[in-house]
Amino acid sequence: MKRWWVLTALFFLLRGDLPAETGWSLWDAYAASFISPQGRVIDADRNAMTTSEGQSYAMFFSLVANDRATFDRVLGWTEKNLASGDLGRQLPAWSWGTKKDGSMGVLDPNSASDADLWMAYTLLEAGRLWKNPSYSQKGGALLSVISSQEVDHVPGIGPVLLPGKVGFHPAAEQWFLNPSYLPLPVLLGAAHYAPRGSWKQMAAALPVWLKQASPAGFAMDWVECDGKGVFPAAVPGDPAASAKGSYDAIRVYLWAGMAADEMPQKAPLLEDFAAMAQYVKAHGAPPESVAPDGHVLSTAAPPGFLAAISPFLFSTGDRVTAETLLRNVKAQVSSSTGLLGEPARYYDQNLALFALGWYEKRFRFAPDGTLRPVWKK
Repeated sequence: MKRWWVLTALFFLLRGDLPAETGWSLWDAYAASFISPQGRVIDADRNAMTTSEGQSYAMFFSLVANDRATFDRVLGWTEKNLASGDLGRQLPAWSWGTKKDGSMGVLDPNSASDADLWMAYTLLEAGRLWKNPSYSQKGGALLSVISSQEVDHVPGIGPVLLPGKVGFHPAAEQWFLNPSYLPLPVLLGAAHYAPRGSWKQMAAALPVWLKQASPAGFAMDWVECDGKGVFPAAVPGDPAASAKGSYDAIRVYLWAGMAADEMPQKAPLLEDFAAMAQYVKAHGAPPESVAPDGHVLSTAAPPGFLAAISPFLFSTGDRVTAETLLRNVKAQVSSSTGLLGEPARYYDQNLALFALGWYEKRFRFAPDGTLRPVWKK
């Protein structure tokens, strides 16, 4: 991985398009290592695949870093390759990479609504912060497409963001949801820009159904709704899988921790997952995987988990544990690559960019969900 990073950076340098330094060292290292000159975020651990998630996160981080050149490259590649040239009309495909015939292109045309929502939100915020109406127009149009194609009404919950356009409402009284796809600050940010939409209702209902879906106080990767209740579920479409909280669910704590204290839904969310806060305080790290009844399936949490849980711990008042975890995370940043861990994993970097960016006060979310980057006074 180290050799690959060095060769990639050298290639960019020879081309003359090595990303400019922004003053945010982790982002600079990430942009140089994981983002191609064309603007494609590459996950080396998944056969060099690109996801709409990675593209949306890169857009958000580049906005936080005031890195407009990278933002435009990532946006341009995303629109051209994942949305048939028009993000204002078409939801982006969630995965792109090497096909079975060896050609490069869309692997699965279905959407991933969390990426779509982050993308729309970031475009709207980029339009406001960089005073660019074209970003605002594109973000507003994408938010409208999300509302019409990825939002459904679930009895007992109300309007909710389905994980994608297709496949998550397989029967009349059956819906699958991914709790990590509904970050509170972004829902409220969407409500700020589309007050007539259902985003504020989604935010209000979030702590209620998440409590029901987390019986032992640990967030789950996936949950199922039958119109009467919400309960933990396995990954949809995988009969061999079992319900658990792991690589998706870690973001639920991250989003709750980064939410503004003035958001009325934050305190109930912290209460919903008090068991996780107690576990981390007692054991010094979050579990990698936990069953719905609270039984820990694996304790081998990667470094990104330590970063992701820290804002949540700060918000619960456990500053000592949070600071200890962040010191551990920072100690694992390689001096040669500037990235977290060796080898540097895509997902760890993204979790750390959110958590450390928040901790270092590079950004905050206002009570209405709008973004407050440190560079915008």
